[in-house]
Amino acid sequence: MSVLSALPFLKPVHLRSPRSSPGGQRRHTLPASEFRCLSPEDAVSVFEIEREAFISVSGDCPLHLDEIRHFLNLCPELSLGWFEEGRLVAFIIGSLWDQERLQQEALTLHKPRGTAVHIHVLAVHRTFRQQGKGSILMWRYLQYLRCLPCARRALLMCEDFLVPFYQKCGFEALGPCQVTVGGMAFVEMQHSVRGHAFMRRNSGC
Repeated sequence: MSVLSALPFLKPVHLRSPRSSPGGQRRHTLPASEFRCLSPEDAVSVFEIEREAFISVSGDCPLHLDEIRHFLNLCPELSLGWFEEGRLVAFIIGSLWDQERLQQEALTLHKPRGTAVHIHVLAVHRTFRQQGKGSILMWRYLQYLRCLPCARRALLMCEDFLVPFYQKCGFEALGPCQVTVGGMAFVEMQHSVRGHAFMRRNSGC
């Protein structure tokens, strides 16, 4: 059984009923809203959203196109995309890490035996911002991680101005991050992911 088939909250979520033709027969339409793991085929759409979201603010992207493809080939199960009528509107990309704190190598490595999920990037398409989609997507992602037997913690690094956003999502600040990018400094944040067996008993996973 695939991971997705075992996780009902990652199956397509229809927010409105399928349209019907005048004769009463249902048309084949794309789901109004769908959450699913990303695939390498989604890499270009992911990069377009990320580039617009980050370059205007920091001048660079957390992940470049080849790095996006790299992680979506290695660990697509640690990604999550939000699609509206087939169009990607927001996404998260993560990988596994096996140390207590993030290090420079965490930017490019996926450690299959790790128990910490390093969230590399969360981005929302510009026309869908200020609608709470980032918070909703993060909530769904954390729920998903609770059903993965490998995941114990979620880690991320962010700039100071984003700390309040992630605190509202349930993350706690661990202090300055050891990782730097182009001279930029970051705060490292953590969210505990409870044990797989406990959450399976209490969340229906």
